Amino acid sequence: MVKHVAMIMDGNGRWAKAKGFERTKGHKAGAETIRTIALEANRLGIEVLTLYAFSTENWKRPPKEVEYLCKLPKMFFNKYIRELNEKNIKVMHIGELERFPSDTVKVILEAEKQTKDNTGLKLVIAINYGSRREITLAAQAYAKDVIDGKQPLEIDEDTFGSYMMTNGLPEIDLLVRTSGEKRLSNFLMWQLAYAEFVFVDYAWPELDEARFANIIEEFNQRNRRFGGV
Repeated sequence: MVKHVAMIMDGNGRWAKAKGFERTKGHKAGAETIRTIALEANRLGIEVLTLYAFSTENWKRPPKEVEYLCKLPKMFFNKYIRELNEKNIKVMHIGELERFPSDTVKVILEAEKQTKDNTGLKLVIAINYGSRREITLAAQAYAKDVIDGKQPLEIDEDTFGSYMMTNGLPEIDLLVRTSGEKRLSNFLMWQLAYAEFVFVDYAWPELDEARFANIIEEFNQRNRRFGGV
């Protein structure tokens, strides 16, 4: 049974351009898909859904698109936070919020506050997140604790893993990337060590409940040996 699904929501801009729209319309459609998949994952009893919403590299995109992406969390939560709360979904984030507009940060933190006691799906938004950055920050934090006498110089994987932003969440079982690309793009590299990968050709806005169910079924058919026989 899959407990933790991570998803790279790729292809929003290309989907929009193929239809003759501005790239921002693709991101808006992608936000609707977030709602669809979060509700379906919650219905299926999945414990955690981690979505790559904005990477540390996305700041390189055209300023107009970056500006829209920075506003999107506020638009999404203002529209759907009541529904998410009613469905017992808990909103969380990983990444560094400080670079985002203050009103965007405020609405994300408010969404977390409103849903903190919910016991259904944990909807984790990876925002201004990069895996190399996360690992670097973890190493810095551990080194500081060694200097301060809080940790021994020797380290094991479990201890180092506790310095990751996903600490406390179950291991990732499944990574899904839409739009035909087959790379991790600096996403959860530590956490994906033993995850199953599914790459699909259609864009993120084209993902629906039936397609998500097919992905979960494909995962269920795999034999996970974790290095054993």
